[in-house]
Parts: sequence; C-alpha cells; structure tokens
Amino acid sequence: MSEAQNLSDSPDFSLPHTSQQLGMGLRHARRMRGMRLKDLAAAAGCSESMLSKIETGSVIPSLNLLRRIVGALDVSILGLFGASDATERMVHRAGSRPKVNVGRAGALPGVMLELLMPRGEGVMLEANIHTVNPGGSSAGPTSHVGEEFGYVLEGALELTVDGETMTIGRGDSFYFRSERPHSYRNLGEVPARVLWVNTPPTY
Repeated sequence: MSEAQNLSDSPDFSLPHTSQQLGMGLRHARRMRGMRLKDLAAAAGCSESMLSKIETGSVIPSLNLLRRIVGALDVSILGLFGASDATERMVHRAGSRPKVNVGRAGALPGVMLELLMPRGEGVMLEANIHTVNPGGSSAGPTSHVGEEFGYVLEGALELTVDGETMTIGRGDSFYFRSERPHSYRNLGEVPARVLWVNTPPTY
C-alpha cells in the first residue's frame, strides 16, 4: 500500500481544516529546525518529492509515514497544528478535539485520528480514537519503545503483532509491547473505531 495518496486521484476527496494545516505545520517545523527537504526525507525514510507533496497538501501521508516524520522532527502531531501542548485543561470537549486524516481507502480517508489529549512536559500517556475505514490500514508494520492498549468501540480490525494475526471486534481489548512489530487493517465493510492508548507518546 502506498505511503502517501495523491488527492488529485479523487476529485470528490476533501480534507478537513486540521488536515489542510498538516503540510504547513510540517514545513514550519522543518524550517524552524534548519532542516532541508532532503534532510527530513532521509531521516523519515521517504523520497524528497513525496515530502514536498505532503508539505504542499497534494498528498496525505500514511499513518506509518506520519509517525516517522514527526519522530524525525521531534514534534507531536498536535504541535504541527499550532496547538498548545499545555496540560492545564482537564476536559477536552467532544467536537473540539483535533482530527487528522492519514492515508486513503478509495474516496475516504484510510484512518482518522481524533486526538483525545495534549502532550506536555511529564505526560506519559497518549490517547487517540482511530477510525479505520474499510480498506484502511496502518500501511505496514511499525515498532518503537513503549506499551500499547486498545479497546474496539465499533467494527472489527485485523491486528498483526510480531507476525501473529488476529481479528478483533467490538468489545475486544488488546495489549502489547510496542517494540514488537505491529500493524492493522480493516478488511470489513464498515468503519472500525478503536480507543488506542500509548505510553510514552509516539505522535
């Protein structure tokens, strides 16, 4: 599966406001760190042309690629949108949280991340709701330091951890060490929604 999808392939596909800011946020973060396109592309393991298209908003990166890019920039996804990582607010209201589309499945985003909490100094958790549309996936396995927990709110996913593949459905929960290579995809006909918690934060 491609690590970035060209928006011109689907004239009916549009990005929400937060996703339109992704490219601008990436460019700003890169320039603030004095990195050239080829420097960040090499660090993130992608081509310079792909990174340029992501910055101009003409393609959407896969979840896997976005993880590598923000890791290379040492910034959170939330930080890319100019949002404060301060943790003073205890409650983050429904409908007001940032949502980011990554990848694509036909005319729909492959995965939508709803960011449930900010990052900040001393914060050891990261919590998102992953909405995975039919055909959507993590675009290959990834591994990193930490632990992961998930609870399936709706639908079903095929989850692969360290070469072992299992189907998880509504009401199922899972846990694994993040160092184990892991990936997921939605082979069903309805969206899957998963409450996903990481420690330490990886986005």
